Amino acid sequence: MRKLKLQMQISLDGFVAGPKGEMDWMVWDWDDALKKYVSELTKPVDCILLGRSLAQGFIDAWAERAVNPKTEEIGFIEKMNDTPKIVFSRTLEKVTWKNTTLAKEGLADEVNQLKKQSGGDIIAYGGASFTSSLIEHNLIDEYHLFVNPAALGGGMAIFKNHRLNLNLVHARSFDCGIVALRYQPNRS
Repeated sequence: MRKLKLQMQISLDGFVAGPKGEMDWMVWDWDDALKKYVSELTKPVDCILLGRSLAQGFIDAWAERAVNPKTEEIGFIEKMNDTPKIVFSRTLEKVTWKNTTLAKEGLADEVNQLKKQSGGDIIAYGGASFTSSLIEHNLIDEYHLFVNPAALGGGMAIFKNHRLNLNLVHARSFDCGIVALRYQPNRS
């Protein structure tokens, strides 16, 4: 069975965005070790899940980066652009992005069907609402939380009203200040 991974940037106090969706606190000046770490994380991935809000910026941003890529980023840019994407939305009628389909079933049904198919890992990128829904339906097999060196004091959370028991599998700090934590749900 395929594994669903969540990769998410998060603040020290557990928020994924400020109260109005601000993301100016996130560290984007990643060191080479973190870039390699993310490359290894995404290497077995052959499907990307996105919520509508994030998809609108994510897909266009990666397509734009392919126009004049930095040499060291070409492989990762190709990975983000060439990997099939599924967008979950209650409001979109169709998607016109390359390599992208619109989920037609309910979230849990669609993800469980994907996980039963043959193939590589699935990775989810999303905003607070989409990610919170994945958590609520107990669909995530691995949490890859990139803790940024910032405390927001309030904002958008993904664990609201969800109690989870998680097992720490791996932790690693990077020179840019991010700490990558990998957890698996304790489903016992």
